[in-house]
Amino acid sequence: MSKPIPSPSHTPRRLTVSALSKLSEPFACLTCYDATTARWLARAGVHVLLVGDTAAEMVLGLSRTIDMPLEVLLALTAGVKRGAMSGGGGAEAVFTGGPLVMGDMPFMSYHTSDDEAVRNAGRFLTEGKADLVKLEVDASFAGVVKKMTRAGVPVVAHVGSRPQRVMMTGSYSSAGRTREDLISIVRDVEAMQEAGAVMLLLEAVPDETAAAVMKIAKVPVIGIGAGPRCHGQVLVLQDLLGLTDTPPVFAAPAAQLGNELIKAGRAWVDRVARRAVGASPYSMKKSSHKETQRAQRRK
Repeated sequence: MSKPIPSPSHTPRRLTVSALSKLSEPFACLTCYDATTARWLARAGVHVLLVGDTAAEMVLGLSRTIDMPLEVLLALTAGVKRGAMSGGGGAEAVFTGGPLVMGDMPFMSYHTSDDEAVRNAGRFLTEGKADLVKLEVDASFAGVVKKMTRAGVPVVAHVGSRPQRVMMTGSYSSAGRTREDLISIVRDVEAMQEAGAVMLLLEAVPDETAAAVMKIAKVPVIGIGAGPRCHGQVLVLQDLLGLTDTPPVFAAPAAQLGNELIKAGRAWVDRVARRAVGASPYSMKKSSHKETQRAQRRK
């Protein structure tokens, strides 16, 4: 098995939000939906794994992230945490305890009442074993974020473009492109920090809006399509690996694993067709082997 990329000397051995904020270079975040992938990303030194509601599309084949079931996302989050811990331990450890795992609260899991929102957020910590809980917000969610914080839930406030509002906007789109929108996002950030959010995720905004957010940020900011200024960067893993047919404009693939999967699949089809696989590595016990041979000769 290949060795992991060594961690920089300044990288903390145990990851916390506080440790991330003290890094001298941006930290890396990727979406992840299963234990096996989490194990390998932990060995790669990825700092944060986001179990996003994008699993609706990437795992379940649904057309919209708002269709992601809460119970399924909780189970996926727990699996990612187990994989992250197993990949980040032992001789191959990049971070003691593995990357931080961020659970993503799906559509309507925190909208109907504050009590239900806090309860569901807590489930991501207790059942999903998450280290952080993300929810898409604006300033109107300050009250529920404050209650989550009071209950001990480390909240990541997702501002800027908010994909869960697709039914209101009509399509997935960028945000913060007018002066009024920039001011609104800055107010959202101020409200979330005041409510106790430990981290921000800023999605699909122009450089000017990102700069305004970074100017007032008191907590780490993860960007996605928000320029290079942010403290960290996140992408959907399948976009990074070249597994999506139409990735977002801000997602530059680092590999083309889709083509590699096609090649491997075709090679397997060919080997099976030629009966080049299937040889059994097992053998019968000697006594049973002789008895079977005698029985076959009598037929």
